[in-house]
Amino acid sequence: MAKRSTFSVLLRRTWLPALALVVMAFFGGYAVLGPNGVLAYGEYRHQLAAKKVTYEALDHQRAELRNRVNLLDHRHANPDLVDELARKKLNVVHPDEIIVPLN
Repeated sequence: MAKRSTFSVLLRRTWLPALALVVMAFFGGYAVLGPNGVLAYGEYRHQLAAKKVTYEALDHQRAELRNRVNLLDHRHANPDLVDELARKKLNVVHPDEIIVPLN
């Protein structure tokens, strides 16, 4: 009977530190192996490089659109661009022009 009481006393003394170790091991493993952990850092760098390439392409496209909007400004519109857009929308050509189909 004395052996059982010693075991129960030992169990009562060690359950809280054992639980704390299990919780710390869980969070430590999650910090290393989790989706935001140390091992996912390489994948994040790869995704960041891909996003930078996409951002540069979108930035270039935005610059082109900004230039086109500036050319269509109502105070000083570019006559060539206005003529091109109007003819494209209205499907109108001059009598002396030749239409070359692309397909």
